[in-house]
Amino acid sequence: MDKVTYPTGVENHGGTLRIWFNFKGKRVRESLGVPDTAKNRKIAGELRTSICFAVRTGNFDYAAQFPDSPNLKVFGVGSKEITVKELEKKWLDLKKMEISANALNRYESVARNVVPLIGAKRLVSAVTKEELLYIRKDLLTGYQSSTNGKKPAKGRSVVTVNYYMTTIAGMFQFAADHGYLDANPFDGIKPLKKAKAEPDPLTRDEFIRLIDACRHQQTKNLWSLAVYTGMRHGELVSLAWEDIDLKVGTITIRRNYTKLGEFTLPKTEASTDRVVHLIQPALSILKNQAEMTKMGKQHHIDVQLREYNRSVNHECTFVFNPQMVRRCEQVGFIYKVDSVGDSWDAALKRAGIRHRKAYQSRHTYACWSLSAGANPSFIANQMGHSSAQMVFNVYGAWMADCSAEQIAMLNQKLADFAPLMPQIPQTSSRGLLKSVS
Repeated sequence: MDKVTYPTGVENHGGTLRIWFNFKGKRVRESLGVPDTAKNRKIAGELRTSICFAVRTGNFDYAAQFPDSPNLKVFGVGSKEITVKELEKKWLDLKKMEISANALNRYESVARNVVPLIGAKRLVSAVTKEELLYIRKDLLTGYQSSTNGKKPAKGRSVVTVNYYMTTIAGMFQFAADHGYLDANPFDGIKPLKKAKAEPDPLTRDEFIRLIDACRHQQTKNLWSLAVYTGMRHGELVSLAWEDIDLKVGTITIRRNYTKLGEFTLPKTEASTDRVVHLIQPALSILKNQAEMTKMGKQHHIDVQLREYNRSVNHECTFVFNPQMVRRCEQVGFIYKVDSVGDSWDAALKRAGIRHRKAYQSRHTYACWSLSAGANPSFIANQMGHSSAQMVFNVYGAWMADCSAEQIAMLNQKLADFAPLMPQIPQTSSRGLLKSVS
């Protein structure tokens, strides 16, 4: 009688066939419940091969393949198994109630870039820390597309890669918190080290050249006010005359305009309803701008509150109206945030100034103010930071510029309070004590 040969991983168990394979580091056995025949042995071998491949690639759904298996309880799989794509959908859907539409848009963008690299159809329980580290490397170096025969994609910056990893780590933490994972595979993955980004403010000469290069008076006023107040660009384009008191010399920051075309509250709690005190050049700029737009049309706009699905109505006569610069049907009553940055880039190019991002207008305000000796706490309040620590961290180098002025001020104000010090005795060359005058 010929000896029966079984494919690898296939065996006879009480007259029926069963297979064994490795799952999550353990060897498991599953009964197929079919008679031990030559044909069934061949089919069982093919099934076992396909299961091993699915396990290695992270696409094996244990509950779907063996719904009645007692091993489901051992591994904690079954109804809680979920694919990466299903997790993304569930996580983003619940995030809508916690974050702004602008933040949600950023999260969706991160998911579009990272989820395909992990594998949308893979089970989240199959994703390993090692794989995530390689994905991080691919994001940084840009070689993730080379395996498809395409030209390698351009690598992302360290800041972008860290943001991607932190965002998706939050998604996997959601899975761990709700029983889809025993532990978050992102645990222990530290952010990549990055060089400290130094502010790159305009010099006074560059500022003058920038303003001269702006072709319309309103554009000159916009960038002058940006530099003299440090306002964020979304706050600047949504600024209304109803927010300004020219007699007292203040601006109250009440709203922000996002890239999605929505009015929201300012970026942080510290930014909301903050009062910006205007220096004389900023007041002059607003008085000049008032001649162009203060008597313009008042708009009723809905401003999204931080509470989910709630908004408040603001009456706004916008300070900067793009229709003053370009009159056509396609131009709306408020600048798009991206178009403001485009006007900065164009003015820099015409002026022959080294390129900087438009956000440097905000850094320019902070650096100029600190160099002039302004109090960091005052600057933090003006810019909408929660504390002066942010100012110290980012702009510390500019505080040293005013050290001489600070010493002169202290000498002037504290000299009258300083106690008189006794003269110091000094021994002469003859061993006698004499006073040093």
